[in-house]
Amino acid sequence: MVLEVAEIKITPGQERAFKEAYLGARELVRVSPGLRSMRMTQGVENPGRFVLLIEWDSVEAHEQGFRQTDRFPKWREAIGPFFAEPPFVEHVEDVD
Repeated sequence: MVLEVAEIKITPGQERAFKEAYLGARELVRVSPGLRSMRMTQGVENPGRFVLLIEWDSVEAHEQGFRQTDRFPKWREAIGPFFAEPPFVEHVEDVD
């Protein structure tokens, strides 16, 4: 299992619209084969900072089961207009 961590910074004042867009588009990701869990968090001290956490069976499940499908451009089209800058995305594994 790998965890995809995506740090997303939203244009100030667009937080509510981003959350609505995410809630409307998340099913595009959730139906991906190899997805185990998915959640979005929002900063308390910095409400323009969101962190998307997705557990995948593998990096390949993320890359081939979602990013290389027609659902990925639809996902980015829905949430991308709210980005203040490109998201920082990486995969991590548990240490213990």
